Amino acid sequence: MRTILLGIACTLALAAAAGAVAPPADLRAADVPDDEGGKVRLTWRLSPDDTGMQVRGYLISRATADEGPFQDVCIAVRGTASYEDQKLANLRDHHYRVRTLGAAGDTSEPVAAGPVQAREQWFKRGKVNILLTTVIFIAMVVYFLNKAKTSTMFLRRLAGLDAVEEAVGRATEMGKPILFVLGTSSISDIATIAGLNILGQVARKTAEYETPLIVPTYDYIVHAVAREVVKEGYAAQGRPDQFSEDMVFFVTDTQMAYAAAISGIMSRQLPATNLFMGMFYAESMIMAEAGAATGAIQIAGTDAVNQLPFFVTACDYTLMGEELYAASAYLSRQPLLVGTIKAQDFGKVIIVSLLALLSLLGLALGTDLFVRWFSIN
Repeated sequence: MRTILLGIACTLALAAAAGAVAPPADLRAADVPDDEGGKVRLTWRLSPDDTGMQVRGYLISRATADEGPFQDVCIAVRGTASYEDQKLANLRDHHYRVRTLGAAGDTSEPVAAGPVQAREQWFKRGKVNILLTTVIFIAMVVYFLNKAKTSTMFLRRLAGLDAVEEAVGRATEMGKPILFVLGTSSISDIATIAGLNILGQVARKTAEYETPLIVPTYDYIVHAVAREVVKEGYAAQGRPDQFSEDMVFFVTDTQMAYAAAISGIMSRQLPATNLFMGMFYAESMIMAEAGAATGAIQIAGTDAVNQLPFFVTACDYTLMGEELYAASAYLSRQPLLVGTIKAQDFGKVIIVSLLALLSLLGLALGTDLFVRWFSIN
C-alpha cells in the first residue's frame, strides 16, 4: 500500500514538473523610432508551450534599475510576441522582464532586457513624402506670386462673379439695396472667411455706385469683422462718409429665427440683389425661396454640399466648393491672391498626373512601392 501511495506521489510530482510552462526567448527592448518619445517596444519569441490552453499570456514587468524592484505593467495575451510601453520618461534607463503565465497561475523563469531609453526624434522619416511635397508647393507659390506681380494671369471665367457687377448696376438703376448674407456659421469656418473677402469687394462696388448695402449677421464676431470689412471697402473707394454703422447689424444667433428675419427683410426692403456667401444649413432653402419670390437676382456660394441643390434651384448663379474660395482673387485680381490660386491649381494638376502615372507603373511592374510612397505613416 505504501509503495502504491509513493508511486502516486511521484507521478503527481512528475506531472507538476512537466506542467511548468517554458519561458519566452530572445527578449529585446528598443526605443520606438520616429516618434515624440516616451515609448519602448519589446519583442520576444513565443514560449514553446504557447500552442495550447496551458499558456494564459506573458507577464511584463519594468524597473528603473537592474536589481529592481520590478513592477508589473501588462499581461500580453497568448500568441502575442510584442508590446509597446508608453508614457515613459525620456532619457532614463528602463529594465524589463517577461515571464510566461500559465493557465493555473504559475509563471516561468523571467527573461530580461535592458537598459533601454526612450528618446524623441526631431524628424519622422516616414513623412519624407510630405516634406518634399511641401517644399515643391512653397516653391510654386513663390514662383506664381512673382509672376502675378509682373504679368496678367488667366483665371477661368466664373459666371456667378461676372454677374456681381451687373447685379450691383441693376440695383443702382432701380434704386434698391443689395442684401449680403454671410451664412450661419462662426468666423472659424473657412467658408465664412471667403464670404467676408467677397463682401469687401462688393462693398467697394456699392461705394462706387452709391448703392445701399444691407448686411444682417448671425454671429457677433462675424458681425464685428463684417462691419470693419465694409467700412474699409468704402474708405478704399475714397467715400468713407457714405458708410453707416446701420449697414451691418446683428440679428440673432438662432438658426430659424435668423432665416425668418432674412425673409422679412426681403419682403419689406425688396432688395434688387441677394448674395448668399458662406456656410449654410437647413435655412438655405427658406432664404433662397423667399428671395426668389421677390424677383431679385440671387447669387449664392457655399462649400456645403447638402445645401447646393437648394441654391442651384432657387438662385440665378451658384458658386460651388472651391469657386467660393477663388472668388476674392477673381474679383480683386490682387497678385497675392491670384498667385496663390494658380499655385494650388498647378499643384492639383501635378498630384493627379503623378497618381495616374505611378498607378500605371505600379500595375505594370507589379509593385506597391508607389502606393507606399504616397501613404502617410
